[in-house]
Amino acid sequence: MPVLVLLLTVGQLAVAEWWPGIDRFADKAFGARLLAYPLLMLVAPAVWWWATRRRDPRPAPPYGAFTLVMLPFLVDVTGNSLDLYDRVGWWDDANHFVNWFLLLTGLGLLLCGSVRPPWAVVVTVCGLGAILAIGWEVGEWWTFIRHGTELDTAYEDTLGDEVLGTLGALCAGLLVASTGRRRTT
Repeated sequence: MPVLVLLLTVGQLAVAEWWPGIDRFADKAFGARLLAYPLLMLVAPAVWWWATRRRDPRPAPPYGAFTLVMLPFLVDVTGNSLDLYDRVGWWDDANHFVNWFLLLTGLGLLLCGSVRPPWAVVVTVCGLGAILAIGWEVGEWWTFIRHGTELDTAYEDTLGDEVLGTLGALCAGLLVASTGRRRTT
């Protein structure tokens, strides 16, 4: 499943970058996304491979967690491809909440298997989500907001996106903590 998510994401990014004249892709840094998204999507599998390379036997890859980490990139690109950011008023907000929930659930499953007690899992996942939300918003500002047409509304949008991303991460932390508690009891 992670390979399919990667291929669908890269395919849409390639169309957005190389098909001229599609307004919904203008000023959205799709050239940067075509490079950055696949690399970011492959970080978790690469780190997992590196961390487990000397184990004998190597554990089965956590494909579900990898898929959860990769899905937000596909959701973001598909939202742009379907012009949902401009046509659906609440899409951007829902996207930040749901994508951070997916991303941090996947990362939490990968990183927090031995973290105890459950509240520490919640704090770890939520904190990582808040840091990643800030980093994402800085990246958006750097690539297409600072010289673009959205500068007038960027401050309020950025704060809202960071809050929604952090809330999504909090929910992910609660889910990961509850699944970890069920596995150990």
